[in-house]
Amino acid sequence: MKHKYKIRLIEFFVIGVLFGIAEDLLAITIATEGSFEWKYLWVAMVVAIPFAFISEIIVDHPNFWKHFLPSHWFIKEQEKNNERKI
Repeated sequence: MKHKYKIRLIEFFVIGVLFGIAEDLLAITIATEGSFEWKYLWVAMVVAIPFAFISEIIVDHPNFWKHFLPSHWFIKEQEKNNERKI
């Protein structure tokens, strides 16, 4: 497995899943004004994992926005190099 894929996978688990679960648990606790219960963890995991996958694996992919935005928004590498030489 290439290094950049390992980094993306670690980022998915740490940032996407763990932070998503923590955020959801905080929101559930504040919204219900109750104490923490273990069943909330299950709900937070069910909600956090799909959103983590969408945000970290799909949207953060380097070519994701190229499918939705006009091509003139993206400067090609050759044009960047030409501008730097001038």
